[in-house]
Amino acid sequence: MTRGRRVLESLEDDIRDHIEREMRDNLDRGMAPEEARRQALLKFGNVALVKEDTRAIWPWQRVEQLAQDSSYAVRILRRRPVYALLSVLTLALGIGGTAAVFGVAQGVLLSPLPYAHERELGVFWMKTDWTHEEYLHIRGRTPGFRQVALYRQRDAILRAGGGPARLVPGVAASSELLDVLGAAPLLGRGFRKGDDVPGAEGVALLSFGLWQELGGNPAIIGTYVTLDGRPRTVIGVMPRGFWFPDPSVRIWTPQPLRADSRSWNSTLIGRVAPNQDIRAMEAPLSQLAAMLDERFDDAARRDKTKDRRITPVRDDLLGPMQPALLATLAATALILLIGCANVAALVLGQVDARSAEFAVRSALGAGRPRLAQQLVVEVLIVAAVAGTLGAALAWVGFTVVTDALPLGAWAGAAPDWRVFASAMAIAVIAASLVILVPIVSLYRGDLRSVLSAARMGGIEGRGGRLESGLVVTQVAVAVMIASGAAVLARSVANLYAVQPGVRVDGVAVVDVVFDGTLDRASREKTLDQLERALRELPGVASVGAAQQLPLRGGGYRAGLRIDERPEIEIAATEYRIVTPGYLESLGFTLRRGRAISGDDRTEAERVVVINEAFAQRYFPRVDPIGRSIGVDVDQGRSRIVGVVADAAEKRLTDAAEPVRYVALAQVPWIDDAQSIVLRTAPGAAETSLLEPVRRTIARVAPAAAVQQTTTMGRVLDTSVGPARQVVSLLSLLTGLALILGAVGVYGVMTHFATRRRRDWAIRIAIGLPGSRVIAHILGHGAILVSAGIVAGIVGAAMLTRLLSSFLFDVGTLDPIAFAIAGAALFGVGVAAAFVPALRAGMADPLKALREQ
Repeated sequence: MTRGRRVLESLEDDIRDHIEREMRDNLDRGMAPEEARRQALLKFGNVALVKEDTRAIWPWQRVEQLAQDSSYAVRILRRRPVYALLSVLTLALGIGGTAAVFGVAQGVLLSPLPYAHERELGVFWMKTDWTHEEYLHIRGRTPGFRQVALYRQRDAILRAGGGPARLVPGVAASSELLDVLGAAPLLGRGFRKGDDVPGAEGVALLSFGLWQELGGNPAIIGTYVTLDGRPRTVIGVMPRGFWFPDPSVRIWTPQPLRADSRSWNSTLIGRVAPNQDIRAMEAPLSQLAAMLDERFDDAARRDKTKDRRITPVRDDLLGPMQPALLATLAATALILLIGCANVAALVLGQVDARSAEFAVRSALGAGRPRLAQQLVVEVLIVAAVAGTLGAALAWVGFTVVTDALPLGAWAGAAPDWRVFASAMAIAVIAASLVILVPIVSLYRGDLRSVLSAARMGGIEGRGGRLESGLVVTQVAVAVMIASGAAVLARSVANLYAVQPGVRVDGVAVVDVVFDGTLDRASREKTLDQLERALRELPGVASVGAAQQLPLRGGGYRAGLRIDERPEIEIAATEYRIVTPGYLESLGFTLRRGRAISGDDRTEAERVVVINEAFAQRYFPRVDPIGRSIGVDVDQGRSRIVGVVADAAEKRLTDAAEPVRYVALAQVPWIDDAQSIVLRTAPGAAETSLLEPVRRTIARVAPAAAVQQTTTMGRVLDTSVGPARQVVSLLSLLTGLALILGAVGVYGVMTHFATRRRRDWAIRIAIGLPGSRVIAHILGHGAILVSAGIVAGIVGAAMLTRLLSSFLFDVGTLDPIAFAIAGAALFGVGVAAAFVPALRAGMADPLKALREQ
């Protein structure tokens, strides 16, 4: 026997003794025995309440109460399996989705970057548009900065030991890079001064992952790996978790800096000097612009005096992912809110169903805190089970979310213990939200009037304002999610409606990189052999290659000279180096003249094909065919032989720019990176070519590494951007919100109809048509849904601002999208209310009255 039980038994003996003494005194006063006992009990008070209050002040009794409440809650949930299952599943869906997205956001946006004092790091304006010449001019004396480094991303063909060649993402940088980042190798050393001088010994730093793939031997320091056909000494291995500028990069090498290099392909990153704020660098940047202005002319510096700014490194590296992650996180949080509202309505229904039980317990001495504790324990048990299930869903959904969101190199992230921890934390938050509504209802109601209300069959039942508020909340939240998805879907549809100027269907794409040791002639010969071999594959209609494909951004620009128009001497236009068959394979429309042909060789006259934007800008109202233009990259003259329709050479939504297409055989250099396009024959699928193409390249050109195989359709999808992926995820969440919203409306309207069942039965019995009952319940549901739609549209006006960076040709306050979302929710909500309305309208009044 526990100490608490012994004390309670002693207390009962004391109470019994006190009542008997009071009863004897009453008998001595002449009262009848029954009246004497009744008066003694009235004077002493509620015995059960005294015992309950006594229990409450004992610490060990709290534990015993919780154990009793937990046991009772489990029995209640087992007796009501539908209620328990719906509550757990509804919460688990919201918890799992929110935890999965939060886990991704935490790993990508909230985790510290692997750099020392990251707030001191910033990326210079005009990213990827700086030259060695500019960097060497400001090196070591950049106003406002301790140090500045130059870098550019460059894939390399890696050979280590006797292993096969493979393409690895890399970075070529100035020797200051690690010092600027504040990072140190795990093994070996970093870059030293002089490593980036032309002619210096080739060295390389490996990522931790690449080191592991190469054997993970610490003795790798001082050994050699072959990059692009040149041996490089491994000088260091970076720590686990280090990455720059994204997790895909596996190797870092010094960039030989040449004072005469004017290739605009590099980025500058710097660490600010002491007492400088990365977000307030106007004065130092003005001094830097003056330094550049003194040294370089307008053409060389590409007007870097304009739009001067430093972007904090976190914003630069992770900023593009932030809108998609925040929008998705907001959507899943709203799903969780719908789930909480649903479960709160279910618990509120249980409170009503158990109102007689609570009234009896109150009459026997249980206070509202004691009853509230019982409800809290029940909800916590549901939340604990839902949190565990939600954690499992989050673990599985983590990969789904990372694949569905535009995370780029971060898409391969794996879940860890933080996903489970966040799921359980979200479960506690959800439980707190759920329990608020029934607790408020419990404290607002008069428990002792419930028994009399029950005798009246519920005619005097509660008005259901809390349930109505829950319906409005659920519908409003669902409208917010649906509106965001609708706005984004309209934007994506507008993007796909843009004509790219090339045929994206039926085109396979293979990106290859040649060994850096190959000279120009060897590259041209290898590419020619590849094209001939690929042209012979079954299902291939034509083959071509270029150094830059449409819709991918970037590409060369070259100066332009037109003898007839000397005023445009310093103009520069897009410059594409292509092989015969390229324009045909991509489906460029030929407006006039001819395309590049196999006869356009080194010994022949140099030719160029231009697009319509070029012709309209530089040869307005005249025929450009046969005219000669100068190209500053090789100081040669070329004759215009054809005009093709404009294509989206960079981004899908960019305005048409002047573009020149020149024959690869007639230019003095060939890049090591080439994109080969293959037009399929009628009836052949472009995806079926990808694997045969890989095998052919491995056989014909073993010195070339395949960077990726894809299709022009996928290139278009990528050009459409992250909106395409986000709209798919938001559409899925919208469907989930509609289902949960319908369940919520159905549950609350069923409760509304059931609570007034006796009232409906009496009215039908005295002649009220069942159709009037159906109309009344449907009208009540329609009013609640309409109120939720109005509130949701107001909220959606704020939520869709998170999507503004994804939108094209549609505003964040799009009335069509809001109307679509509102109509969808109204239809779903009224349909959900129709079932309980029909059941109430067709119920047998005699049966309902007998049940009451």
